[in-house]
Amino acid sequence: MAVEVILPRVDMDMETGKINHWFVAEGEAVVKGMPLFEIETDKAAMEIEAPADGILRGVSVKIGETLPVGAVVGWICARDEIFEAPVPGAVAEKPPAPPQAAPEALQSSGAGANGDLRATPKARRWAREQAIDLSSISGTGPDGRIQAKDVAPNRAGLTSPPPPRGALHGEWLARGAGTPIVFVHGFGADLNGWRPLHGYLSAGRGHFALDLPGHGQSDLMGPATLEAFVESVEATLVAEGVTSAHIVGHSLGGAVAAAYAAARPVRVRSLTLLAPAGLGPEFNGAFATGFLAAQGDASLAAWLRQLAVDEAALGAAMVKATLARRAERPHVEAQTKIAASLFPDGAQAFSVRTQLASYGGPLRVVFGLEDRILPAAQTRGLPGAVALHLLPNIGHMPHFEARAVTAEIIEDNVAAGDRRAAARSG
Repeated sequence: MAVEVILPRVDMDMETGKINHWFVAEGEAVVKGMPLFEIETDKAAMEIEAPADGILRGVSVKIGETLPVGAVVGWICARDEIFEAPVPGAVAEKPPAPPQAAPEALQSSGAGANGDLRATPKARRWAREQAIDLSSISGTGPDGRIQAKDVAPNRAGLTSPPPPRGALHGEWLARGAGTPIVFVHGFGADLNGWRPLHGYLSAGRGHFALDLPGHGQSDLMGPATLEAFVESVEATLVAEGVTSAHIVGHSLGGAVAAAYAAARPVRVRSLTLLAPAGLGPEFNGAFATGFLAAQGDASLAAWLRQLAVDEAALGAAMVKATLARRAERPHVEAQTKIAASLFPDGAQAFSVRTQLASYGGPLRVVFGLEDRILPAAQTRGLPGAVALHLLPNIGHMPHFEARAVTAEIIEDNVAAGDRRAAARSG
């Protein structure tokens, strides 16, 4: 009999939520406990696990559609089961109460209501597969959260080598065939900022996102320089076994991506930069100062509004999620050092124009004409080989404000990179 997949209530105040991304496509096999989809509430984005083994059927909800708690979003059927889709948008007769241990929050902190062990979905799945008691493992994540890498050395009694020196925290948003896309976020953000865009990209290719030093779950261990960040990105990709990649970078991450591509052009099949830093000296220094100083919802929200023309595109949970991350892993001091090093006195103290000119692969730059952090006028005079996309009525966050357009630009550039690589190897 088909098992309903519902939008669960993950906190007592939750009345509605929306699906940001499906990790499994309709018709694909699922295993109970594996991440099935990601939802966004007013407080956080969370992964929801599959309630049963089988085949995912009857997915009818749209990405971003607001749904009531208990809404049926799909069904899991046995492999040989004949499925007849019920009325779309149906709501379970008894919407479930919040689980004792809520699904792992991707953008929030705090243990479960009963003080349960904190562990990511992958870590829990690996522990189940190997009959490992999670209480016997020391977590290396924030507040002792158990991560997949903490479970990995225990799998089948194997030991895993330590990551290369300087490697950063990263996550595979999707696994797939071919050359993966690697995402590098901007100043003050972390890898979770790529999840909304990730849902707009075609399935089948690997998507890997990392946390820059002093951001997310990566500490600032060395100097706050562009060169040091490039070395950290290299160490991370080596640790993940990524020998070739399509790089997508935003803001500061765009400058890091440009410098990385220039230093290791044979490893970068294509380069897509979204509002990249390093094209000129101008920078909204007041934003960085205010963003780092903000300690409450109202003050932080006021500064985050500078990022977009359409504030709703950033999502209602961004302010709370940002403050939660700061409480979980205090990076304000590290980010203050980064700002002082790279953006002293409110100016960009570095340039990547030479690096852009030296990179010979497919290169696209996307800028919002209403960017209030880095002025779009700084794109003037870019090398002729650079494909420049200037988006009207878009601010500093094109991957939030213009997700479909940005995803199309990325995929076109990725396809060009693959064609170029195929032609060279042929």
